[in-house]
Amino acid sequence: MKFEMENKPLSVFNFSSLTDIVLLLLIFFLLTSQFVIQTGVKVKLPGAKNNEQAVPSRLVVTLNAKHEIFLGAKKVTLDVLPAKLSSIMKKAKEKNLIIRADKSVDINLVIQVIDAAKGVGINKFTIQTEKETY
Repeated sequence: MKFEMENKPLSVFNFSSLTDIVLLLLIFFLLTSQFVIQTGVKVKLPGAKNNEQAVPSRLVVTLNAKHEIFLGAKKVTLDVLPAKLSSIMKKAKEKNLIIRADKSVDINLVIQVIDAAKGVGINKFTIQTEKETY
């Protein structure tokens, strides 16, 4: 028996595997671009000429102009803040607290939030600012 082998080049290119790869890359980039966590609380952040990009974190405390405290997007009081931070810290295993404070917030409230966070074992803090141009 004689088997025929063809060594001819392909005359038709199959695009199905190429479209699968492009679709998977598109899904990958869409998913990875969503890792920056922003809360829905609007604040006017203080400006700084030399600010750094904040590392995405689950531990984000926002202080608005009405002196309300938000953990993520949920409104909390200063009394329950340590318990909420502790429960999130156990799940996320993070030790960095990002503080988003409005320009008009008293420094005393920021110190009270930092003190509550230190009470549950958080020892690294980042105060988020906006890039300011002079």
